[in-house]
Amino acid sequence: MREIDKKAVEAKEDRNLAEAFLKEYEGFILKAAYKATGRYITKYDDQWSVSLLAFNEAVLAYSYDKGSFLSFSEIVIKRRLYDYIKRQSRHFCEISINPHVFESDGEEEDVGIMQEVMAKVAVVENNEAKIEIEALSKVLTEYGFSFLDLALVSPKAQKTKTVCAKAIAYLMRENILLNEMRRSRMLPLKTIENNLKLPRKLLERHRKYIIAGAEIMAGDYPVLSEYLSFVREELK
Repeated sequence: MREIDKKAVEAKEDRNLAEAFLKEYEGFILKAAYKATGRYITKYDDQWSVSLLAFNEAVLAYSYDKGSFLSFSEIVIKRRLYDYIKRQSRHFCEISINPHVFESDGEEEDVGIMQEVMAKVAVVENNEAKIEIEALSKVLTEYGFSFLDLALVSPKAQKTKTVCAKAIAYLMRENILLNEMRRSRMLPLKTIENNLKLPRKLLERHRKYIIAGAEIMAGDYPVLSEYLSFVREELK
């Protein structure tokens, strides 16, 4: 087993390792982007964002049976950049976001949907979805994670989605608790657990998802909030 392949598998399960892994292979990503586009790419180019997302997508989708991770990730980067170039050439002026971005069951194909959405957003300038995602990303950074992390913590089972919806709805109803979360940048796990009798492990596992959902529902994100219908149902 190649060491790089082992690292990729470990990074898939640990976000901190994933970030370090991505940082370590920035040079490889830039080289893969150059090979795909035929020109040098810098970190200031949109193609860099697309390539970065593609590399992360490769980490999430990789398994040993796919062969060499570097070869696999290079294929994913090339495919996403080709898609980007095609979309750019058509001069899209509108963007539609699949609801599965936030209502994903966590399977590989849904992770791919999220990456596709982020790639689309990188192409279109000054659209509401892009503005909202950029604004939300800044907020989530203050909590210590990114918008992209949502792909790793999306609830897989209906039971888990219900737990997340109840926790988010509870924060919406308890303004004092929501404000405390925003002040401390921490999810009040114990209070939610005690008052709603929800499983502590599920709350901890999906902490980032619950925080993001609460910030979307409580903030000025009309486009993104449309894709949290299961939370709106819980609020009724």
